[in-house]
Amino acid sequence: MAVNNKAILVVDDNTEILVATRMLLKQYYKKVVTLDNPHDIKKAMSEQDFALVLLDMNFTRESTSGAEGFYWLKQIKAIDEDAVVVLFTAYGDLNMAVDAIKLGANDFVLKPWQNEKLLATVANCIELSEQRQKSKKLTQLAQISMAAQHKPFEHLIASSPAMEQVFQTIEKAAKTDANVLILGESGTGKEVVARELHKQSLRQEHTFMSVDMGTIASSLFESELFGHVKGAFTDAKSNKPGRFELADSGTLFLDEIANIPLALQGKLLTAIQNRIVTPVGGSKQVEVDLRLITATNMNLYDMVREGNFRQDLLYRINTVELTLPALRDRPQDIPLLIEFYADLYSKKYKLARKTVSDKVMAELVQYQWPGNIRELQHLVERAVILSDSAQLEFQLTTSKTHAPDNLVTDSYNLAEIEQKTIERAIKDFKGNISHAAKALGITRASLYRKMEKYDVE
Repeated sequence: MAVNNKAILVVDDNTEILVATRMLLKQYYKKVVTLDNPHDIKKAMSEQDFALVLLDMNFTRESTSGAEGFYWLKQIKAIDEDAVVVLFTAYGDLNMAVDAIKLGANDFVLKPWQNEKLLATVANCIELSEQRQKSKKLTQLAQISMAAQHKPFEHLIASSPAMEQVFQTIEKAAKTDANVLILGESGTGKEVVARELHKQSLRQEHTFMSVDMGTIASSLFESELFGHVKGAFTDAKSNKPGRFELADSGTLFLDEIANIPLALQGKLLTAIQNRIVTPVGGSKQVEVDLRLITATNMNLYDMVREGNFRQDLLYRINTVELTLPALRDRPQDIPLLIEFYADLYSKKYKLARKTVSDKVMAELVQYQWPGNIRELQHLVERAVILSDSAQLEFQLTTSKTHAPDNLVTDSYNLAEIEQKTIERAIKDFKGNISHAAKALGITRASLYRKMEKYDVE
């Protein structure tokens, strides 16, 4: 018999009741503490978190008023306003028990009780309490999320002309339901822009669902996006909604959309076009109402010409097209970003705020930032943690202020450039895949997929 990992406190002046209650409850709950003196309640609750308190209504011999029960109920609630309290009461105390519930008690059990009734009441009250706690937590998280959503361009730190154009496009597109395609190199902040579009949209009070398409295996593509029904495949032990359904009424962000295999692009196109999905193994169609935003660091037009990306899918996702400039093309923003992240990480790690010398700042502005904002963020975080002096010290991956020789190429093929960038990142970070992926602005799983794609070791 499984024992619930909960502690219960029983308070009654009748020793026989305490013994009987403890013998019954200890079969089902990990710890049962009994008290014959209610004055010990405060000490017990300070030493242990109780899932539930069973409290007698009367403690003084011959007392039947229930006043003591009311008093100790108030004391318990003063100690913990969320405490779950169930009252022991006699038949003649029913009216008092009802009054006690109005004061915060959760339920009552009549003396003498039936074991099944007592166990059911205890279990139900604990379950109800857990549900309320979860609901309370979700509400708090939602409030925090909503507060963040109403801060326009909170993490879009910029004053450059190149980013001003981005801001204007966001403001125009956000209030519509038009599909948006965000283009730009790895680490330029495509997901930040996607979230900003959601924050300024009419769907801001609903879900923002982000999906990294580079991490979804082909075999799990339909299940992850469209869901599955119980028994659809070996591990499908229950019905599971897909990302499309979870994003209903909100925004669905498909990052690295160029990574979707050609064979599966048709299924995605149908879902986007019809706003209808069918879970794997099921026959019932599910209608979804969502705003679609996609992003990639690849040239989808070249991929269409090469036959690696469907033209009809491209035209479906790029109603509004937004290209993010590389960090090297917005040098005015580099000092702003460095100041922002230096302040952020100083507060995060509770370290004294350090400055950046004019000479170092000039070098940082001239640096090419192959990993864009993601690389800058990583380097600032490391500098905040490791710098010993009053000024931040940066360890750039190369001292050159121009493009590294191993990236110079006469080719405009993005795949070839991407391969060389990946090879350099892995070399510069001495084979540390986590650090290389962070600098490139992609996940470890995405980097492994790209390494496999380009046969990079």
